[in-house]
Amino acid sequence: MSGLSVYRAHGAGQGDVAEGLLSMLAVAVLCLLAAGYGRGVQELWARRGRGRVVPGWRVAAFGGGLFVVLAADRDPVHRLAESSFAGHMAQHMLLLLVAGPLLAAGAAGLPLTLAAPRPLRRLLARWRATAPVRRLRRPAGYALLAGAAQVLVLWLWHLPGPYVAAVDRPVLHAVEHLSLVAAAWLLWAPVLGAARHRTPAPVSLLLLVGTMLPAAALGAVLTFAPEPVYPARVLGPDPLADQQLAGLLMWAPMDLVVLIAALAVFLSWLLRLDRARPDLPADAGPSRHPAAPATGTATEGVAP
Repeated sequence: MSGLSVYRAHGAGQGDVAEGLLSMLAVAVLCLLAAGYGRGVQELWARRGRGRVVPGWRVAAFGGGLFVVLAADRDPVHRLAESSFAGHMAQHMLLLLVAGPLLAAGAAGLPLTLAAPRPLRRLLARWRATAPVRRLRRPAGYALLAGAAQVLVLWLWHLPGPYVAAVDRPVLHAVEHLSLVAAAWLLWAPVLGAARHRTPAPVSLLLLVGTMLPAAALGAVLTFAPEPVYPARVLGPDPLADQQLAGLLMWAPMDLVVLIAALAVFLSWLLRLDRARPDLPADAGPSRHPAAPATGTATEGVAP
């Protein structure tokens, strides 16, 4: 028999208990995040009015991000991820290109801070006031941190050694998914997060394009490699075709999403510049050319 439906990269029954415990832990963490975010938003709306500070669409985006994280580890996505490398790559793209941006759009920093216990809030305030953190919060520093984290996490977990280790060990698999979501959240926060925390448009453009190029390079390597770079046991029934499809699933969707986001940032930047510096009407302001001297009738009748 062949086909993805009967081929299991992990092997049936391996790590079932560990996977079950990690799955329950993941659900508990997601529930805590949802409860904390909801409490913080409720407090903000009670103080400022419903829909103020954190609009309803941001609340829906954060909830959608949590749902995608949960759905990525459930059937049918989980079954597909265990069946092939391409399925696993589709799972990763859900975390990187859907869950991460939605969580970032939720602008969860302030709601989660308000929901935290008072001692933890004081600790966070002191931590944010330290010199290294202040430097990292500057646009250039944050962009370098977010871009480096995204590239490092993406390349690290798709090298053959770490990828096989994550397939074989449920704990590493959970760490892999956690790091992918965290890196994507960090990357998209200055682009989709609250306006007060966004980086300037030129920095956002460099951040998006700078992270897209290494991802495209990795996707191209997987797509055009003449032979599989991973062990056959973690690939589908046709190892090379499975690897090529995985490379395309990384390459095309990531380039498309990042290019659309970069174009939206660029157009928004142009519109802001246009509103800030509207063109003057043609007849506005004093004339730039001196008046021509009077000629003709003014000199008529004057004797030479």
